[in-house]
Amino acid sequence: MTNEKVAPGRQKFAPAIGSITLCLVATLYVLLVTNRMFWIKAYGYFIAEPAAFAAFVIGIYAAIMALFTFFSAKYVTKPVLIFFVLVASVSSWFNDQFGVIIDKEMIRNAAVSTGAESSHLITTRFITYVLLTGVLPSLVIVWIRIVHRPILKKLAYNTAVILACSAIFVAAGTTFYKTYAGIGRAHRDMMDTLNPVMPITSAVRYVIDAQRNANVVAEPLGTDARRVGTVDNGKPRVTIIVAGETARAQNFSLGGYAKMTNPELAKRNVVYFPNTSSCGTATATSIPCLFSVYTRQQYSHRKGLETENLLDVLTHAKVDVTWLDNDTGSYDVTNRVSYTFLPHSADPRFCQDGECKDEILVDKVDGWLDKVKGDSVLVLHQLGSHGPAYYQRYPDEFRRFQPDCRSNDFSSCSQEEITNAYDNTILYTDHIVSTVIDKLKQRSNSISGSVLYFSDHGESLGENGIYLHGTPYIIAPSQQTHVPMLVWMADDLAKAAGFDMACLAKRAAEGTYSHDNIFHSVLGMMDVSTKVYDPSLDVFATCRTPSKKLALK
Repeated sequence: MTNEKVAPGRQKFAPAIGSITLCLVATLYVLLVTNRMFWIKAYGYFIAEPAAFAAFVIGIYAAIMALFTFFSAKYVTKPVLIFFVLVASVSSWFNDQFGVIIDKEMIRNAAVSTGAESSHLITTRFITYVLLTGVLPSLVIVWIRIVHRPILKKLAYNTAVILACSAIFVAAGTTFYKTYAGIGRAHRDMMDTLNPVMPITSAVRYVIDAQRNANVVAEPLGTDARRVGTVDNGKPRVTIIVAGETARAQNFSLGGYAKMTNPELAKRNVVYFPNTSSCGTATATSIPCLFSVYTRQQYSHRKGLETENLLDVLTHAKVDVTWLDNDTGSYDVTNRVSYTFLPHSADPRFCQDGECKDEILVDKVDGWLDKVKGDSVLVLHQLGSHGPAYYQRYPDEFRRFQPDCRSNDFSSCSQEEITNAYDNTILYTDHIVSTVIDKLKQRSNSISGSVLYFSDHGESLGENGIYLHGTPYIIAPSQQTHVPMLVWMADDLAKAAGFDMACLAKRAAEGTYSHDNIFHSVLGMMDVSTKVYDPSLDVFATCRTPSKKLALK
């Protein structure tokens, strides 16, 4: 027994408990209280194999007990167990409320979120939940008095417990190995919500990646790029890319949604691509991926950092490139081009509490167009439909679908209210993109314009108990990966550059596309020739006159 000195008052009122007993109780607590989603999913996967499920439960308990016991040492046990309990508490809230999986990419997304964005997730219910399931048991751990064995006996006893737990874990695994292997292959997400192991592992992986990538320098790409086509009347070619946020194709009336969420775009003669998939399910993955030269299958975060992107290739071709941001940043895409983060302006006409309505983007377009002298590309990065505070994404005049959820806590709203609020954000995006098109139309005498819109990823609105986005791609629902994409092109530009828009509309309706097409399609729109251009990924290539196709080779 330890000779640890304690204050008389504490010795009188604080209960004494052995460190191994505390680890046993803590293990039981985190598995029963903070792993609801994990057990529900596991039970569903093992529904036809009750014996295997029972062994699985025992094996998981033994593994977590071994982990906790590893940290059973004087001055270490309490802080580590408190850390585990708090992490499990916070993670379980997002698991249970939104169906979120805390993987490495979710950690990356959280790390680059703005304070305003993160604040929408800190609700009264969240704080209450963490106080009850995280802080309160942590205070109990602080209060109790741990009784430790002498160091050599403790080392031997802890080792025995760890070895015994490991043996139980191995026995459980080998007894039903074929069952576990089959279920594991069929349900790769089975362990993704095990708290606190998975969120801590994901955070460690993120930190290792961040340190490894800290000094990466982007290798040049497409330095041979050059403009090979001009509009016959000599007007500069201007493309405005509207990079949407969290818009899912399922709620676009252009794609057949029952509610009229795209009334303005429906009148703008746009070509809509109804079957488009995203590169990721979160902005931190999709934005750098879709502007990269890599396909979704080829892309990795490191590749995105160590290779120049579409904006750099355009710059090599002497195209002026500007990025105006109303979201959470460009994720290193704009490291070598002009970039402005608009929320920093705190413009009272559009901004409140660190966030701005997307009208602030439109407000800047005229000033940018006034300065256009040659071929140019402008990227407008929307805040779009980012949740959970959908109601803050659109002004009152766009509250067309009611009743709409006026809270960032979904539990206080019905499913209809949540969907209506989300649909209002799509209605507002419809207005933003249509206004950008109109601004280019108004300058048709001086520029030849085009607009490309796409969303970075979609959103879950409660389907199968999942909300928001960021689910690992391999198991992500279609609502998070099926995204809207559309293009508008001025008549004089289409005619002069040989774009057959009727052909494009037909192919868009019949074909399947993805973010893989963005890099090469923008180069095609701007008539930029380079060895890194792939016409097979350019959505316009098959709908251009032969002479124009040859010009791009």
